[in-house]
Amino acid sequence: MTTAEDEVVDLCRDLIRIDTTNTGDTATSKGERVAAEYVAEKLSEVGLDVFLTESEPGRASLVTRIEGADRDRPALLLHGHLDVVPADRSEWTVDPFAGEIRDGYLWGRGAVDMKDMDAMILALVRQWQRTGTKPPRDIVVAFLADEEAGGLLGAHHLVDNHPELFEGVTEGVSEVGGFSVSIGESDRLYLIETAQKGLGWMKLTAKGRAGHGSMVAGDNAVTALAESVAAIGRYEFPLVMTDTVASFLTEAGRVLGIEVDLADPERTIAKLGPVARLLSATTRNTANPTMLQGGYKANVIPGSAHAVVDGRFLPGQQEAFEEVIDGLLADGVTREWITCQPALETTFDGDLVAAMSDALRAEDPGAHPVPYMLSAGTDAKAFAKLGIRGFGFAPLMLPADLDFAGLFHGVDERVPLDALRFGVRVLDRFVSNA
Repeated sequence: MTTAEDEVVDLCRDLIRIDTTNTGDTATSKGERVAAEYVAEKLSEVGLDVFLTESEPGRASLVTRIEGADRDRPALLLHGHLDVVPADRSEWTVDPFAGEIRDGYLWGRGAVDMKDMDAMILALVRQWQRTGTKPPRDIVVAFLADEEAGGLLGAHHLVDNHPELFEGVTEGVSEVGGFSVSIGESDRLYLIETAQKGLGWMKLTAKGRAGHGSMVAGDNAVTALAESVAAIGRYEFPLVMTDTVASFLTEAGRVLGIEVDLADPERTIAKLGPVARLLSATTRNTANPTMLQGGYKANVIPGSAHAVVDGRFLPGQQEAFEEVIDGLLADGVTREWITCQPALETTFDGDLVAAMSDALRAEDPGAHPVPYMLSAGTDAKAFAKLGIRGFGFAPLMLPADLDFAGLFHGVDERVPLDALRFGVRVLDRFVSNA
């Protein structure tokens, strides 16, 4: 009989080959419909009923529920998104949508963000159905659209319009957690996401007096916008030590055998290799200008100019974050939210965390599970509106020299084949005891 380990690589490869590029605009995005239909077929094939819906044409998500042994217990949600960010073929070593296998890796856009986890969930569910295995409680499985643009057409659409699909769910598990960071030859930290920064995409607008480019212009919208963008881009937010980051640093220091100074977290983080870039951003709020628009002719001073800023704020820091940004804006420059979603933080305790930790240690005796904060955001923000406690747990045991954090939205995204198989084994142990 085919096992989850047998088919997880092929499932992931198939999903990568379905281009689900999300540009943030349905008109220019590929959409998730084809991938959703593929997943729905794989679930229906093993006897599961699937609810598939579109928020906009082509923007499809699907949900199924697997009956557990004890239906009186609260249900657990496993969720993954089907969309991916764009990829420029000219920058890649391989075709980003070919699903090429090379050097022990599966290459392609979505290999780690997050068609790997999609494939793990799908492979495991198919194995349960083939063997008649019942999880200990109801499992709701969701494959979602639009996470890469904030999830408004995916998870948020389902939560707002079909909350009954998640009836009884109290906890949820998804991406960007459970991956390893090597410490020496035999020890590995496994970062389980218990917190994530808030999402604050902002549009700045400067207005001024339009006129001829040859005139003296004291009210130039481009100048005011440029001053604001430069001030935001150069501002260094102060250190803020959250409970999650403090717990992570303390445990990492213990495993590393170093004394941790919570007033100087960079010293500990710097010892963790390439993942340090991801972790450094969890010690403070951040704001990075990402887009500029202004003017239409060399000799015309425009009446307005615009910029987009990607802001991320720590739990409990949204008000302070907004005060800083507003204080950096030049006179006449206004700010509005494009998307604003809250920061999340939960504790690293309880039966679910114990089940994750036990599953990791069973497959890797050198595992040291630790809580950490994601510097970005996930669809957990949508499910938090239903009171669902969210975790990031897509387990992967990674080579020590792999720049895993750099693969997210990066060039030559890839996942080790052995890590996919490891992940399915851990996920099976975890859910079977959750």
